[in-house]
Formats: sequence, structure tokens, C-alpha cells
Amino acid sequence: MPELPEVETIRRGLAPLLIKQEIKAVTTRRENLRWPMPIKELADNLPGHTIDDVSRRGKYLLMPIGRGSLIVHLGMSGVLRHHKKNIPYVKHDHFDIAFKNGSHLRLNDPRRFGAVLWTSEPPLNHPLLAKLGPEPLLADFNADYLYEKSRGRKGGIKSFLMDSQVVVGAGNIYAAESLFIAKINPLRPAGKLDKKDCEKLVAAIKKILLASIELGGTTLKDFRNEDGKPGYFQQSLNVYGRGGEECVVCAATIEQYRSGGRATAFCPQCQKK
Repeated sequence: MPELPEVETIRRGLAPLLIKQEIKAVTTRRENLRWPMPIKELADNLPGHTIDDVSRRGKYLLMPIGRGSLIVHLGMSGVLRHHKKNIPYVKHDHFDIAFKNGSHLRLNDPRRFGAVLWTSEPPLNHPLLAKLGPEPLLADFNADYLYEKSRGRKGGIKSFLMDSQVVVGAGNIYAAESLFIAKINPLRPAGKLDKKDCEKLVAAIKKILLASIELGGTTLKDFRNEDGKPGYFQQSLNVYGRGGEECVVCAATIEQYRSGGRATAFCPQCQKK
């Protein structure tokens, strides 16, 4: 699933290509994505208007257009790609914006867990975005915030970090990698972290996310950026997906377990319980 670094990579790639471009037409080839696509609202509000900005909140891309905003989520397998000209549709191309300059923005989503939504209200007030936690790369995500938020929490710290109402963007890959850098076991109860632990963990999360953005995100299977290119952060993974292999720091065997359908890997030596 595309996480914060992958979505931010796409945002940075698309912004200079889309901002101030006038929309000529909208084509919807499938209505039933994760949520029903608002076909009439898109057809009524997009053509004739320009995209004023391309921003991000968590894993959602936000594009103010005319009197509202387009909200796009890539789900588990979605790819939002920019084409310089119209090309034939391929399987799983569900949504297309044609611009007056001849270029196209097209969503391909094999698993159909993505979403294309429209709101005439401020997008940050949308029910899907209103309760999201702070952005991890901004100043309000800090050790004091994490320490106070985690008090009384008995669940493991990795699951806690993956709660989007706690912080956005620290998904499975990046939570595992950040905990390794901070030398904190993923099963340790979140409420047992002290202030120093929170300082190390916040610094690790910011470091890992910035490093992944710099390398274009992580491509394990589906992810491609707006040009169709993969990310390269997977070459820097320390623990995620490396169960049974040697730790890059201490040579101990990386352990892996599954919880809630998700795989979690950690080093039993570097991340002692």
C-alpha cells in the first residue's frame, strides 16, 4: 500500500505538471471503487476549471478546483500517472482527466481500494480527514506530543504508531524501520515509553520518512510514481521483509511475527524487550 513517502513522491511529481492546467473533460470507467465515485459532481465541477494546487494530508492527495476540491486516495494498488498525450486505456484504468494542453491524468487501481471523491467544503473538514493525527514531518509531531498521547496505552508501540489518529504516515514499513533505528521492540506497550524513548522514536520516524522520500518511496510490488518508475528505499530496509536474515548491525537473526494480518520484523538483540 502506498504510504506517506510514496504519496508525497507522487505529489511532488504531479504538482508542476498539473497546477494551473485547465480541465477539458472527465471520463469515469468504473463507479464502484472503495467508495462510489461521485460521477455527476465530477462532471459538473471539473471541466472548464484549473487545478489550483496539489497538496497532501496523510495519504490523501488534495486538488482544489473551482468551488471545491478533488480528494484522491490510492488504496492498496492505485497508481496516479500523468501522460503527455492521450494513450489507449489499459485494464484497471478507472478515472481520467483530460487537460486542454492535451495531457491526461489517469488512475489505475487493480484492487479498487482507492477513491476519487469531491467536496465543496474545506477538504480538511471532510469526514475522512477531519480526525487524522499530525503530520510526522511537521513540528507539532514531537516527543512531548507522543509521550502524552501514549499514556495509558497497553497495546504494542508499533500498532499505536500505525493508528492514523495518532500520527499519519507511519505505516507498516516505516513504523518497523523507525522502531529499529530507535532500538525499541515493536511489542513494547506504548504506555511504557518514557520521554527519552519518545525523543528517539520521533527523530527516527522523521529520519526514515525523509530518507524514503529522497529515494522515491518503497516499491515492494505495486507502487510506481507518476512517471511509472519504482521507488528505491526498499534497498535500505533494515528489518521489514527480512525475517530470518542477519541484522545489518549485530548479525543476529531477524525475527518476524504476524499480528492483525500484518508482518512485523525486528532484531531481538538490537530491540530487546
